[in-house]
Amino acid sequence: MAVLTKPSDPPQEARPSKQAPADPPRRKIKGRTGRWVRDHLVTLFGVLALVYLFIPIVVVVVFSFNKPEGSFNYTWTKFSLDAWAHPCSVEGMCGALGLSLKIAVLATLAATVLGTLAAFALVRHEFRGKGLANVLIFVPMATPEVVAGSSLLVLFVGMGFPLGQTTIWIAHTVFCMSFVVVTVKARLVGLDPRLEQAAQDLYANRVQTFIRITLPLIMPGIVGAALLSFSLSFDDFIITNFNSGSEVTFPMFVWGAAKKALPPQINVIGTAMLLVALLLTVAGRMVSERRSR
Repeated sequence: MAVLTKPSDPPQEARPSKQAPADPPRRKIKGRTGRWVRDHLVTLFGVLALVYLFIPIVVVVVFSFNKPEGSFNYTWTKFSLDAWAHPCSVEGMCGALGLSLKIAVLATLAATVLGTLAAFALVRHEFRGKGLANVLIFVPMATPEVVAGSSLLVLFVGMGFPLGQTTIWIAHTVFCMSFVVVTVKARLVGLDPRLEQAAQDLYANRVQTFIRITLPLIMPGIVGAALLSFSLSFDDFIITNFNSGSEVTFPMFVWGAAKKALPPQINVIGTAMLLVALLLTVAGRMVSERRSR
């Protein structure tokens, strides 16, 4: 009996394998952009933060060249150098500025000297109550300025001390000293004691070791603390307002003038102080680079 067999299908030609379609150029561009954003995300946030911080400073600088039509320097009118040519044309402003500079310099000197000595005592010596002293150093920094100003006012009034330049200087020295102690203390903790020991092994006494080794090594911290104290003292308003009596500092003058007028000379003073701070920063950077070389 014959068996019917199904004829085998003719051999099919090998079909070419389907290749995945190439990514379109737009998708490649998006992928590159996404990777770049992920790699530079922290940098982008840092740049945005700096832009946000510097916008008020740019406004102050720009409006120092404005010539307002009214009493308030809020709207840009036209470019003018009148405010720069006559910065003291506003009555009482330069006197208040001189008082702020005087108190800031005196408070910076006193706070830097006392704070540096206190930092040496806390780092280099052991004494009873050292832990408590380390904690109390941060109290003036953490205390709200309203509380600190009112407390100092109660102290001065209770002692019968007349309010004026002296009370402002004492108050500024008190709250600046804590910042100096913290800054110099951090510098001292990171100082290698073997450098001082090597100087003493080479027959240098304690005074010579301090002047030639210790002081130059901690000088950047002392200078930074002094600059910080100066800026804190110069622009303080709340504590000064409590303890100034009849004296008027530059921040108090600006606060009082803002109710009646806001001349561009105030922006001129702010821009000048900014330029001085930048010059000091650049000079300090150049000195540190020269020493490192």
